[in-house]
Amino acid sequence: MFNLIFLIGMLLAGFAAQFVDGALGMGFGVTSTSLLIAIGLAPAIASASVHTAEIVTSLASGIAHHRLGNIKRGLVLPLLIPGVVGGALGAYFLSSIPGKTIKPWMAGFLVAMGCLIVYRFVTQRKRSVSDKRPSRPKLAILGLVAGFLDAVGGGGWGPVATPTLILSDHCEPNEVVGSVNLVEFFVTLAETITFALTIGLEAFRWDIVGALLVGGVIAAPIAAWVCKKLPHRVMGILIGAILVLLNARTLIQFFSR
Repeated sequence: MFNLIFLIGMLLAGFAAQFVDGALGMGFGVTSTSLLIAIGLAPAIASASVHTAEIVTSLASGIAHHRLGNIKRGLVLPLLIPGVVGGALGAYFLSSIPGKTIKPWMAGFLVAMGCLIVYRFVTQRKRSVSDKRPSRPKLAILGLVAGFLDAVGGGGWGPVATPTLILSDHCEPNEVVGSVNLVEFFVTLAETITFALTIGLEAFRWDIVGALLVGGVIAAPIAAWVCKKLPHRVMGILIGAILVLLNARTLIQFFSR
């Protein structure tokens, strides 16, 4: 009975995490990994299990976003290869070194970025989007850093890549969210393969993987539709707010020790 209740809870967590991730471009890894670490899983096992489930949920989300026209091709390829490399390096790093050390620094950065995004969208009555594409070297660096932090922190691809691209004023928020979600499939696949080679498949919590996966797949098309329909200003404010809320708790816990 307890196991059934636990699995239902994980399924609902997967649904909620993917709904936030698919609609706002971030949240699945951060939300799910934080929950698993809170119930006692080691950071590497938690991150490996979450990213295994995220292979399927991110693919479902990417397909849904593509069908709804939320993908910008100029973002996908420049982010993809560096993101895969960064994710694999981060997974290898986390397998030997605990990821808790970097979390407060990452959380502080993301809280500051969230506040900046909220301020920018609240104070701007109309947001103009530049026709100029972000440079490939900048996108490559962003993909590498976001992929690395995603594996190490159990979530970070969306929280780093999404707000950075939105603040660049080169793309509409829904295009950023859709493109980031699509590339996330390849990044999480690389991370999961690396985890499998370093800590072994037997260390994964397959019951949790399955529950998160089912909940996330159900939420993916709903979240993509919400992303398409939400006004861009509302999306920007929500993305900034969710960044602050998700990372403020990490900072509070760190400084209250």
